[in-house]
Parts: sequence; C-alpha cells; structure tokens
Amino acid sequence: MTSAMVLCRFLHFTVVLMLVGAWVFRPLLLGRAATTLDQPLTPISRWLAALALVSGVCWLLLITASMAGDWAAAFDGPTLRLVMGNTFFGQVWRWHLLLNGLLLVLLLSPWHARLLPRLVLGGLLLATLAPVGHGAMLDGLSGQLLILNQIVHLVCVGIWLGGLMLLVMVLRQPPAHPIGAILQRFSAVGYALVAGLVLTGLINVRVLTGQLWPTPLWSGFALILLIKVALVLVMLGLALFNRLRIKDCEQRMGALKTSVILEWLLGIGAVAAVSLLGTMPPMVAS
Repeated sequence: MTSAMVLCRFLHFTVVLMLVGAWVFRPLLLGRAATTLDQPLTPISRWLAALALVSGVCWLLLITASMAGDWAAAFDGPTLRLVMGNTFFGQVWRWHLLLNGLLLVLLLSPWHARLLPRLVLGGLLLATLAPVGHGAMLDGLSGQLLILNQIVHLVCVGIWLGGLMLLVMVLRQPPAHPIGAILQRFSAVGYALVAGLVLTGLINVRVLTGQLWPTPLWSGFALILLIKVALVLVMLGLALFNRLRIKDCEQRMGALKTSVILEWLLGIGAVAAVSLLGTMPPMVAS
C-alpha cells in the first residue's frame, strides 16, 4: 500500500506542478510570441489535468484504505464520506478534487485559451497540495506559516519544471525564435526560482526536523532528502553550464536538447524523492 501511495503522490505532484508551471512560464519564456506554443500545449494541458484528476481520486482511495487498514474500505461509501468529512486530509482534498474537475472542464470548453481562469484554478489547485503531508504537522500560526512556505516552495518547483517542459517543446520544434534570447530569459527567471527553492527548502527542513540537517545522515528521511538535494545540484550544474555557453548555443543544438531533457528528468526525479519523503517521519527534534 505504501508503494502505491508513493507512486500516486509522485504522479499527481508531477502533473500538477508541470501543468501550472508551464502556464506561468509560457509568457516569461517567449514574451509576445508565447501564442506559438498554444497549439501543442493545449492537448498536453488537457491530458495532464485529466491525469491529475485520476491520480487525485486514486490518492483519496489509497488514503481511505490506509486509514481503515483494509483495501475494501477504499470503495465503501460511508468510509469515504467519513474520511472526506472528518479528517483534515479529506476536507482539503475534496476542494482539491473540485478545483481539478473545474480546471478540466475549463480546458475542454471553448474558453480554454483564457489564461486568467486557468491561472486562478491552477494556482488554487497547487496551493491545496501544500497542507498535504508534512505541511499539516503543526497547529496554529506556526502551521499556517509552514503551509505558506510550502506553497512558495511548490510554486518555485512548478515554474521550474513547467519551464523546462516548455523549453524542451521549443527546442524540439523547428527554430522559430532566437534560442539565445530564450535561454537568457529562462536563466533570468531561474535565478529567482533557485533562490526561492533553497530558502523555502531550508526553512522546511529546519521547522520539520528542528535541525539544520536531519540525522542520522545515511538512513531514512535524511538519506532521501540528500538524494533530492543531489539531484537539484546536478540540475543547477547543467543550467549553469548552458548559461555559460549561451553564445554558441546555435552551434550545439543537439547537446543543448540533451542537456535540457536531462535537467527536466532530474527535476522529475527530485519530485519522486519528495513523494517518498512525504510518507516518512521527518524526525522532529525534541
């Protein structure tokens, strides 16, 4: 059951982060020419929203089965209603699924091209991921600040992952825009994203563990967190390498595509590590 939970969390987090992040990064990456990505991005957005809804429902069923200690409870109406009405997760998740459903309806409607409703629904969808897991560990003002910090962290992750997905799409199409200018815009936004990721990540670790870094280092929560940090550091290394080679990017398009795809996959790997972390105790210091 735990393995299924980790897989479901990973899938749901990944698709929601990329979905919302791509919409935010789209005008930042291409400026006024952003509409050139609308045709390929629209069907991808619909599939991501549908996959998010399916994985979100599966997550609810898995949580219900886990709380009841019985797989059959996942499909028992009274038990599902009890979880959705009487648990913090259920109360957050029913709103999350409602937002996901409304977003999917919007994307399938004639108004799918309107950016503002997409961003509003997508932003609320992303925000309702923050209280799930360790974000709900604390009560009162401390808990609210932790959830706010987690929202900022998720926004930074989502914009980065979504931006990388868009960059992969741009690089796979016939050259229609100056690649150097696109990379410069990506890097400019990337500096702010990395700063936000590092700061909010350090705050999360300090609040959840009571330490600057959890111990013991080579086991449990600390080990998975170390793997996540290592993946992010490799991503940063690739991004810095591409930033330093912007001037000759047109001459090394093959290497650039490979590097960006690898960076994107490493980001997805980091989300997988986070999905596993969410099922593990963070070892809060006494």
